[in-house]
Amino acid sequence: MKKKLSEEAKPKTKKVRFNLYAPEAKRVFLAGDFNNWDVHNLPMKKDNKGTWEASLALTPERYEYRFWVDGVWYDDPNAQERVENPFGSQNSVRIIS
Repeated sequence: MKKKLSEEAKPKTKKVRFNLYAPEAKRVFLAGDFNNWDVHNLPMKKDNKGTWEASLALTPERYEYRFWVDGVWYDDPNAQERVENPFGSQNSVRIIS
């Protein structure tokens, strides 16, 4: 049975969860190269224990990202890899396989 053309052209994605423990934060957003670093595009939701979460579907590749917490950039303390960015700080890296 042949696949529909739209199914073949559609890249496979994986649901990826990002989280940050910041119980004192009022607003947290996820920004990275997957959304052109838009600090208002991906709001995160806080659970009752103070952990902020966001999930999104990403294609398998390497992504750089950071958290925008109450107007300040934050690193992901759980990131296994970081890279220098042009602003004198570091971006967290997530590799989706």
